[in-house]
Amino acid sequence: MTAGHSAGLLLFRHGDGGLEVLLGHMGGPFFARKDAGAWTVPKGEYEPDEPAWEAARREFQEELGVAPPDGEAVALGEVRQANGKIVTAWAVEADFDPAAIEPGTFVMEWPPRSGRTQEFPELDRVAWYGLDRAREVIVRAQTAFLDRLAEHSG
Repeated sequence: MTAGHSAGLLLFRHGDGGLEVLLGHMGGPFFARKDAGAWTVPKGEYEPDEPAWEAARREFQEELGVAPPDGEAVALGEVRQANGKIVTAWAVEADFDPAAIEPGTFVMEWPPRSGRTQEFPELDRVAWYGLDRAREVIVRAQTAFLDRLAEHSG
């Protein structure tokens, strides 16, 4: 797997207060008590020979446990996160009930150097956010996706 590339889908809808986006809160012990910077576009890593669009749809299914919505995909381009990972995203207009998620999981040693492993959800919750609030909680580099979506939605 190429640790340097991820692809994801950013769902959006038009709510009473304007444009809203669906973000996921990163699971696991490092993000359990964090809010700012702990929310992300549902995404995941992919192999170099897999088309990014297909990876984005597959990862949505893996991360949330529900099929990705059909609809027109708006290319939001790429961003480079502080950790060096390049993330490619698309926006799709859809309404979605956050209670419907059945998140995928990952296993890691926890507590550190304990020799014990625990299973954690990839995303421990998802929520709809207006763009202003989303900018406060999303991984910093991913704010560019919000700006590009706002520009597209005019």
